[in-house]
Amino acid sequence: MTDEPLPDRPALSDADLREQLDRMADLTIDMSEQVTEQTRAINHISTVASEARRAAKAAQKQTDPEHYGELVGQTIEGRLDETIRTMDRVSAEVLNGIQRSNASFQETTTMHSKTLSLMSELREKQQKDRQLSRWIGLGGVVLAVVMTIVLPRFIASTPSGCAILGSVWQTTTTGVNACVSFHP
Repeated sequence: MTDEPLPDRPALSDADLREQLDRMADLTIDMSEQVTEQTRAINHISTVASEARRAAKAAQKQTDPEHYGELVGQTIEGRLDETIRTMDRVSAEVLNGIQRSNASFQETTTMHSKTLSLMSELREKQQKDRQLSRWIGLGGVVLAVVMTIVLPRFIASTPSGCAILGSVWQTTTTGVNACVSFHP
């Protein structure tokens, strides 16, 4: 702008001034409505452009071989996932069965070793018992012989024992007492 002074204009009347202000108000309202309509149009265009961008990106993503490969992979993985889970469960059950079988085998092996050890101990005891029974048998025979010889003599050494044997207590000619048995 220039610094030149404005030319003097005649002053407007009140009616002219009101009319001028009404026109300016109408013009301002018209301009405001136009700005509002343009804002709506710009917003609509912006929305359409955003939707077009999204559609273009979606189309690009669908035609992208890498993305398509990922979709195929996810589909296959989704279908195989249940089979893989089933196989995992089955393999876990098989492993559990193997562990239980191994534990049972270990227990059986331990019991077998203990059984063999007990059988060995019983055989040794049986051998010792056989040797002992031979000595006991021999001792029994010796005792029977001794008792056969000694017991009647011991019993016959007293008058009451002599009577138990069915014999008679008598004094011999040399003055020694003896148990004498008379058989008819």
